[in-house]
Amino acid sequence: MLGKNKSNHIKLKETFDRLVTKQHVKYFWVQTILMKDKQHILDRFISYITIDTESDPNSETTPSTEKQWDLAHKLVEDLKAIGMSNVTIDDNAYIMATLPSNVEHEVPTIGFISHFDTSPDFTGKNVKPRVIDNYDGKDIVLNSEENIILSPSYFEDLLLYVGQTLVVTDGTTLLGADDKAGITEIITAMEYLISHPEIKHGTIKVGFTPDEEIGRGAHNFDVNTFGADWAYTMDGSQIGELEYENFNAAGAKIKVKGKIVHPGYAKGKMVNSMYYATEFINALPRLETPEHTEGYEGFFHLYAIEGKVEHTELQYIIRDHDRAKFEARKIVMEKIAADLNSKFKADIFEIEINDQYFNMKEKVEPVMHIVDIAEEAMISLGIKPLIKPIRGGTDGSQLSYMGLPCPNIFAGGHNFHGRYEYVPVESMQKAAEVICKIAELTAKS
Repeated sequence: MLGKNKSNHIKLKETFDRLVTKQHVKYFWVQTILMKDKQHILDRFISYITIDTESDPNSETTPSTEKQWDLAHKLVEDLKAIGMSNVTIDDNAYIMATLPSNVEHEVPTIGFISHFDTSPDFTGKNVKPRVIDNYDGKDIVLNSEENIILSPSYFEDLLLYVGQTLVVTDGTTLLGADDKAGITEIITAMEYLISHPEIKHGTIKVGFTPDEEIGRGAHNFDVNTFGADWAYTMDGSQIGELEYENFNAAGAKIKVKGKIVHPGYAKGKMVNSMYYATEFINALPRLETPEHTEGYEGFFHLYAIEGKVEHTELQYIIRDHDRAKFEARKIVMEKIAADLNSKFKADIFEIEINDQYFNMKEKVEPVMHIVDIAEEAMISLGIKPLIKPIRGGTDGSQLSYMGLPCPNIFAGGHNFHGRYEYVPVESMQKAAEVICKIAELTAKS
């Protein structure tokens, strides 16, 4: 950390003004200020992750859970407190705010977007974060009572962050870096730009959404009101990630009908839906699942089963980067259901498939300069860009099809949606720097 107080920072700035160009001073000053405010960004992040915002795929409201309003209202107050303009929240908890341009020439309006809900895959209630200073590269005991250990022997990426400050869970909840790290970074960057008008930028829009984790984050997002020419979701993982391709996605619900009869008199009469459900599960290719695929490979993911003799329900997600293969996967599932009904000479299987989002690549490639700007920002900050497809989706994939091209940038977290989630504070700081740099480069383009 450079400097211990404001007067020291002023002296450093005066020294560097004499030694280097004004452009280099700006770059130096962004980095030193954000390093100085390490505790500030950490405190902000922890204040967000300790508010439960788990979304609910079975709810028909927006947001899907009432508790998401708790963080939404806090974010509105925080945006107002740092000096953002036109801070609004609508009836569905969508938050928007504006940082006005500080240049006289015409500059494209850009946006930064993150979501504040957390995944229903694993509980986000009563998050108890722990801060690991100067990580030593060894096992981290998250919970000694339950023998829950975050180990680099299993999660090799931990070794990328030796010497850094990690925020981890206590092993009983997820952390919530997906995507409260992104929210933290956006607000921190806006706060810095407001405090340092010497960094020139055009109009910047900020948007925070509910229910991204259940595929609805962009459903009620008003692109016209947002008013950006393009945007970036701060919703990636490892530092350096820059993504403009994502899965095509659908959800499938398979209902399996059975008949309940007293087991003592069941011969020839009982139809156990749970056994029939296993026929459907086993008919799908076993190796085309998340744990056996990578890169551009698609999958079928059985993520929930609820069953009794008379009724069993299977819930799947279907994913593939290639649109033709994606459509073929849906046909495969429908054919399995039809073939099994034919085999058992009864309408035992009922399947419903709904598209969720599509690959944003089709919408981003015609405006690839927006990816180039983000890549240049990372390189200028000493970050190696990791340009690769998202094995998932973000609000940006839907927004791109709604007329707002929206690549995805790293937020810094790892092992999302589970007890082993962690985020390096330094990665959050770098993400905030990238936001500032994108704003600066856009004003020069």
